Amino acid sequence: MKHRWLAVIGVVLPSVLCAQAGRGPYARIAVLRPHDGESVEFEAGYIRHLAWHQQARDPWVWYGWSIWAGDRNRWFVYAKFGHSAASLDSAVSPAEDERDNVLNVAPHVEWVTNGLYVYLPGLSRGTGEPQPAARLEFTTVDLVPGAARAFEAALTAGQSRLSGETLWYRMVAGGAAPRYVRLRPRPGLSAVLEGRSGQELPDAVNRLIAKTTVEIWTLRPTMSFGVGGEVIHGPASWVLSRHSYDSG
Repeated sequence: MKHRWLAVIGVVLPSVLCAQAGRGPYARIAVLRPHDGESVEFEAGYIRHLAWHQQARDPWVWYGWSIWAGDRNRWFVYAKFGHSAASLDSAVSPAEDERDNVLNVAPHVEWVTNGLYVYLPGLSRGTGEPQPAARLEFTTVDLVPGAARAFEAALTAGQSRLSGETLWYRMVAGGAAPRYVRLRPRPGLSAVLEGRSGQELPDAVNRLIAKTTVEIWTLRPTMSFGVGGEVIHGPASWVLSRHSYDSG
C-alpha cells in the first residue's frame, strides 16, 4: 500500500507544480493602502507573509512596488505576471495563504483594487514580465466606450518605434472598462525623465481616450518574492524604516 501511495504522489505532484507554474499572458495587479501611522507594521507583516510563500514552496514570482509619484503616493502594489489561466486556479494552499494574509497583512491596510490583465505583445516591446528595474513608469488609459479596437490598432502600427521596454496590458476584470495599462521599467528617475518623448501616445488615439494617469513606482526588493533571484531569509535580514516609502 505504501508503494501505491508513493506512486500516486509521484504522478500527482508534478502535475500540480506544472499547473502552478504554467506560463501565459495573464497578470494580476493589486493595490493596498497602508493605514496612517502603520507603515512599519504593514511592511513587517507583508514580509512575514512572503516568508510564508517561501516556506510553502510557492513557484510564483511576486513583485512589490511603492507608488512614489501620483495621487496614490505611498500606497503599495503587488503583482504577478506571465500566468496561464489554469495557473491562476492553481495557487499554492489558498486557504492557508488567506489565513496568513489575514493574520499578518489585513490588520494594517485597506484593500483598494485587484485587477486581472492580459498582455498584448503586438503593442509592446518586451516579454510581458517586467524587468526588476529600480523605477517603473505606470500609465493607466481609460477609453471612451467602443474605442478598444481602434486604440489597439493605432498602437500596433507604432510598435516598431518603441524605445526601451514597454509592456501593454488590457484589463479583463477589476475596474471600469475599456482600460489599458502600460509598464515601462527604467533604471532611475533620470531615465524616466529623459524618456518623456516615448511617453506620448500617438495623436490618432487622443479622441479615443477619456482619461490618462501616469505614476512612478519604486521597486521594493525586500517586499518582493522571486524577483531577480530575491530570497526571503528571515527576520534577522529585515530592515524596515518609517521613511522607506520615500526612499530614493
